[in-house]
Amino acid sequence: MMKQFNAIKAKHPTAMLLFRVGDFYETFGDDAVTASKILDIVLTKRSNGSASETQLAGFPHHSLDTYLPKLVKAGQRVAIVDQLEDPKTAKGVVKRGITELVTPGVSMNDNVLSVKQNNYLAAIHISKKELGISFLDISTGEFFVAQGNQNYIDKLLQGFAPSEVLYCRNDQEHYKELFGDTYPTFRQDDWVYTSEYGYEKLTTHFGTKNLKGFGIENMPSAIIAAGAVLNYLELTEHHHIDHIHHISRIQEDKYVWLDKFTARSLELIFPQNDGGVPLIDILDKCVTPMGARLLKKWTVLPLKDLASINTRLNIVDFFTKDEDIADDVLAHLRQINDIERLISKVAVGRVNPREIVYIKKALQHAAPIKVLLSKANDKEVKVIADHINTCDILVERIEKEMQEMPPINPAQGNIIKEGVNAELDELRAISHSGKDFLRQIQERESDRTGIPSLKIGYNKVFGYYLEVRNTHKDKVPAEWIRKSTLVNAERYITEELKQYEEKILTAESQIGIIENKLFMDLIQMATEYITPIQQTAATLAKLDCLVSFSTNAIDYNYVKPIISDDKALDIKEGRHPVIERQLSVDDPYIPNDVYLDNEEQQIMVITGPNMSGKSALLRQTALIVLMAQMGSFVPAAAAHIGLVDKVFTRVGASDNLSKGESTFMVEMTETASILNNISDRSLVLMDEIGRGTSTYDGVSIAWAIVEYLHNHKKSRAKTLFATHYHELNELAEDFPRIKNFSVSVKEHQKKIIFLRKLKEGGSEHSFGIHVAQLAGMPGSVVRRSEDILEHLEQDKRKEKNTERIKEMPKDNYQLSIFDSVDPIAKELKEQLEQLDVNTMTPLDAMLKLNELKKLLS
Repeated sequence: MMKQFNAIKAKHPTAMLLFRVGDFYETFGDDAVTASKILDIVLTKRSNGSASETQLAGFPHHSLDTYLPKLVKAGQRVAIVDQLEDPKTAKGVVKRGITELVTPGVSMNDNVLSVKQNNYLAAIHISKKELGISFLDISTGEFFVAQGNQNYIDKLLQGFAPSEVLYCRNDQEHYKELFGDTYPTFRQDDWVYTSEYGYEKLTTHFGTKNLKGFGIENMPSAIIAAGAVLNYLELTEHHHIDHIHHISRIQEDKYVWLDKFTARSLELIFPQNDGGVPLIDILDKCVTPMGARLLKKWTVLPLKDLASINTRLNIVDFFTKDEDIADDVLAHLRQINDIERLISKVAVGRVNPREIVYIKKALQHAAPIKVLLSKANDKEVKVIADHINTCDILVERIEKEMQEMPPINPAQGNIIKEGVNAELDELRAISHSGKDFLRQIQERESDRTGIPSLKIGYNKVFGYYLEVRNTHKDKVPAEWIRKSTLVNAERYITEELKQYEEKILTAESQIGIIENKLFMDLIQMATEYITPIQQTAATLAKLDCLVSFSTNAIDYNYVKPIISDDKALDIKEGRHPVIERQLSVDDPYIPNDVYLDNEEQQIMVITGPNMSGKSALLRQTALIVLMAQMGSFVPAAAAHIGLVDKVFTRVGASDNLSKGESTFMVEMTETASILNNISDRSLVLMDEIGRGTSTYDGVSIAWAIVEYLHNHKKSRAKTLFATHYHELNELAEDFPRIKNFSVSVKEHQKKIIFLRKLKEGGSEHSFGIHVAQLAGMPGSVVRRSEDILEHLEQDKRKEKNTERIKEMPKDNYQLSIFDSVDPIAKELKEQLEQLDVNTMTPLDAMLKLNELKKLLS
């Protein structure tokens, strides 16, 4: 048996083998050590016929669904090795083989999968020009590809959050340098990562001559990544993948650009801190698993296409105005199981009888939804109805043949209704009447022999028997054959019993065979409906998301935004969708107006104390824009949103100590990424830029960034710039599209009240000491801070610091290297000024130029 184990382990050295031995799954060696730690099971040792001991840990086979998810969630690749023949009839060692190889990214197990979250397997191809990436969820059949630079691929990884990432063995160092160790990974051989292999793999799987029909023909890096995913499915013994019948391109120009910093700081899917609430938790009112999964995609991929956005908004508007239809639709959606994953189980041959009935019930509830929507007085709603395929013929057959609540395990029997198969009905009658006849035999023989305690029993060793207590064994007829002796009784068989036993057992085994055949025929028919059911599942998911948006709009007073092709952003009484839901009824959220455009008010410089609501204002503006471009109504009194193509945020501070980067370094890296990628339709949100360094450095950097954003020759990015540096208020005097705003506070008896209302004009105070006092700072520290502040402000007035700010050298829009304070540049300038080019020979000029070049290096 250990030779058998070692042979399988040699083929899959990186997988943990769950090796079926009798009624247990066992692990051996290093696998046992790992399994014992993850599962908290006992680690033992056995010699297993060899001189050295082997470590061993196991659990009962019926506990597989309990322990398997724990192993996979811990990042293990798990190969399930089952017995492939009946141990009773096997000669020698029972044949075993891998029946399933489950990895973090490849699983059909309900206990491993999260209901509301896709389980993506990703593959990355790294090349000099660009990177390719593919995402596959085998449990739903969704298959996506994209290609682009490292920032774009990194953003997609964060948005799709794959459970496992594949890459080429030769790219190990490069992969870790680009993406770190955030995700469980697996390395494949380099021959897999070739364009020829990837192209052939995809065309063979989809049965096409080329990939033009999928729009990915000219995406070589993406094709290689997609081919690597299909290769991995073969490697993990997943050969039945007919439900993966389409591959889609993630079009970079179709969705709003959200870099990884922005998605993280806006907390779209995941909170930054424990106990935090991400946007998705507020938006998600979906009642189906498919809808919840789709809504996550919509959240990380807001649309840029005006027509598509307005289509979603119009449908949401329809459901907000006709709540009766919305309620009826929801009532049916609540009864619909996860048919997207159930039909995938049909494709891979792992669907059980009860799940087939769930598919039927889902389609039965889809039918009235189709009727409701088709009668609606709205063209876009009727389009949704047209895409719902109720698969009536399949539903009728399941309804006719399957029991209403069959067992999960088909081996338990009673999965097919009566009247479906005449032979099955006849065998069932024999089985049932046969057992009745056994009771008749028991009663007859008890009366004939005078043995009142006579019993008929059954075991696997010698079948049906008559049991007689020792006190009555002298009454046993001579024709009875004794089979075994117990402490207080003896067991006998008769010729009559053996005949009925054979008849009953034959009937029961035949019933199982016939039921299994009928069930497999039904599954075969269901495979013909994979594509229409997948389409129906996708349509219902979309409908669920849109009704969820309408529910939010009604319950929380959201309004329909006006989306246009202009470049103005005008939000009236906007609210933060997450924060307002966390407040009590007695503490209403204070709404604020925000207006930005490219001509009059491009940049809003917002000052005000900590805790006054500056960061919330920035975030709510971005979230309102993103919600609108997802197709959702928004928390505001009114909103006019000119299409935004990119959203950038620099909010909050964090260290990246693992890479040796300080808070300030991270801040500057993220800011540089923003300034290098802005467009004319970008929305930029910056909070406290420069606070990670000294005051003068911070003011200088913040000042220069605001000037850069205003004076950018190609792009006038709409910007909200929150700061503590009140010196930046002076920028509004020199730059026409910069306007000053502040968050109101009220000061009373040396205490402040946060009004959280945005008003025109800058603030001159930070109220930092008051905030420290609110935080519980010791009184002596607060009083000392006030003394120091008063002293510093006196010095500030003496120096007329305000006048100095006003005399700040203006940016003449043309940077000269000699305006720099760099000492090398200064020396270079001095040397050049001393040169007399009229007296220099060409050789002198070349020597001098070489000298200056060395100075720069």
